[in-house]
Amino acid sequence: MAFRLAFAAALLCAGIAVAQEIPPGERRSGTDFMSAETRAIQADDGSNPGMLWVLQGESLWKEPAGASRRSCASCHGEAATSMRDVAARYPAFDTASGAPVDLAGKIDQCRTTRQHAAGLPRESEELLGLSTYVGHQSRGLPIAPPDDPRLHAARAEGKRLFETRMGQLDLSCSSCHDANWRGRLGGSAVTQAHPTGYPIYRLEWQAVGSLQRRMRGCMVGVRAEPFAYGSAEFIALELYLAERAAGLALETPAVRP
Repeated sequence: MAFRLAFAAALLCAGIAVAQEIPPGERRSGTDFMSAETRAIQADDGSNPGMLWVLQGESLWKEPAGASRRSCASCHGEAATSMRDVAARYPAFDTASGAPVDLAGKIDQCRTTRQHAAGLPRESEELLGLSTYVGHQSRGLPIAPPDDPRLHAARAEGKRLFETRMGQLDLSCSSCHDANWRGRLGGSAVTQAHPTGYPIYRLEWQAVGSLQRRMRGCMVGVRAEPFAYGSAEFIALELYLAERAAGLALETPAVRP
């Protein structure tokens, strides 16, 4: 914590305000900042621990659930075909709720409305497994956020939140991920915050976790009150992050320290 305070003080003393967005030509996946050892673990499906959640998701995909006794496969068939490029296009606008929804939220919505099953809590093993499995079907495809006018307001709100200083350390997401992405914090690389590999396996967690879990961790780190899982604020941030990362390849499940 002393290091974080010193880092915050250094940023503030340097007079850093809202940083410029990273130009498309300079955008880099978080994988580019990892050690050779971590990159090797991610690249080898036999060594990548996140693949355990892919396998769990594959099993859940085929498993009947709820009063309907239908599985995901009952409607969508083979995920390798039907879910190809789906994760690359989320968050998206959901006509049923009249609001943007992220991939995990859409999966859970299908579960409750189509399968008539109990909803899955955020960060539950089941929802992470299904999200990782669906995300994995888009591995290698470019992030392609939808150009939907109904998303513009939420995406603009995500940008505002990304650039807003918060917490006792008075830092914004942009303070680190735009202005200081070439640096290090607590021994770890400060990346550009592109959501290319979520859900990710994080060595610190010894588990797979969502982008929202990672963002909550950052908020706790700057001593801010984290937004709730599935909140409009987090969906807005995900929309903006997807726009910033447009064109970068998805890597689900990525591996990070």
